[in-house]
Formats: sequence, structure tokens, C-alpha cells
Amino acid sequence: QVQLVESGGGLVQAGGSLRLSCTDSGRTFSTTTMGWFRQAPGKEREFVASVTWSGGNTYYLDSVKGRFTISRDNAKNTLYLQMNSLKPEDTAVYYCAARGGYKSGGSYRSQDYAYWGQGTQVTVSS
Repeated sequence: QVQLVESGGGLVQAGGSLRLSCTDSGRTFSTTTMGWFRQAPGKEREFVASVTWSGGNTYYLDSVKGRFTISRDNAKNTLYLQMNSLKPEDTAVYYCAARGGYKSGGSYRSQDYAYWGQGTQVTVSS
């Protein structure tokens, strides 16, 4: 069973950095695509980044390219999102998601992800 728990959110000034972590207590982490999504107040949930099961392919929302880095440690069943040069518009609840499926491909569509964490708040002050 997949159970995702995010951590690392908080309040940071514009230009600062945070690293989010997501730990999966299940047994399928190392064989499935993982992603980060976010949802700001009054807005729809949007894709931020994804990484395929081996870590070989990563995808990013255009507005975070060059600032955010997604990575994974399959030995620790942990997904990361390193966020640098944060902007107030990055303020949102950030969700970790597991696509499910054996060696699934990358995807930016939330409907392709079967498992979700509870979310962690990231607030960037100007």
C-alpha cells in the first residue's frame, strides 16, 4: 500500500530556498513515476515536476525550470523537491504524488497519479 508523507514546507522570504521531502511507506516507490503538484488559494492544482522511476527523466513546469530540482532516492523511498530563488507566486500547498504502475512513464496530468500525500504549505513572502 502506498502512503505518502510530505515534509519541509514553511515560510521563506523571496529569493530563499526550501527542500521538500516525500516519503513512501509502500513497496512500489522504486518502480513508479513520482511527481510534485501545487495548489494556490482559489486556483486549480497544477503540475510542478515529475521524475521517472529510475530518475533518468525529469519534467518541469516552465515557470520553475532552472529554479526547482526534482530528485529521488529509491534506497530511502524518498522524493525531493529542491526549490531555489523562490518567488511569492510559488506560494501554495505542495503535494507529492505517485503515478502507480510498474515503470510508468512521466506525466504532467494529475489524473495519471493514483496516490497523493496530504500536502505541505509553502509560503513565500515578498
